[in-house]
Amino acid sequence: MTEIVVDGEPLPYVEGQTVAAALVATGRLAWRTTRVGHRPRGVFCGIGVCFDCLVTVDGAPGQRACLVPARPGMTVTTTVTTTTAAQEGDDD
Repeated sequence: MTEIVVDGEPLPYVEGQTVAAALVATGRLAWRTTRVGHRPRGVFCGIGVCFDCLVTVDGAPGQRACLVPARPGMTVTTTVTTTTAAQEGDDD
């Protein structure tokens, strides 16, 4: 297995996986929240139609994690750093 770096932490992936697949395979189901309500978002459609899985890849924001193939040493930044924080949400 090789690794990508997600939010400063190494994350293993299997060759051929997308960034979203690598995140889900390690138990990370949400990696951003909505602007209104702060609802958790991760991979939804898995085919690039929706924009729920957005991440920043190697400094390029707005990348759909379900479409970006994981590459060794790739740096991914999310807006939610823990699954727990994303799953709790915020009902302001």
